Amino acid sequence: MIQPPGPWELMVILLIVMVVFGAKRLPEIGKGLGKGIREFKKSLREISEDEKDENSQIEEPK
Repeated sequence: MIQPPGPWELMVILLIVMVVFGAKRLPEIGKGLGKGIREFKKSLREISEDEKDENSQIEEPK
């Protein structure tokens, strides 16, 4: 079974990311990642709302 990374592993990963991308690019990467997550959550909410609307329209004619 795969376990989540511990604190030392996360620190090593962060250090490697900082070396590869540089400290100046990290805020830009985080901002872009945050926007992507927000858009994904928004689209999931819209899909679930659309499904609820469709289900309520199907059930009403009875």
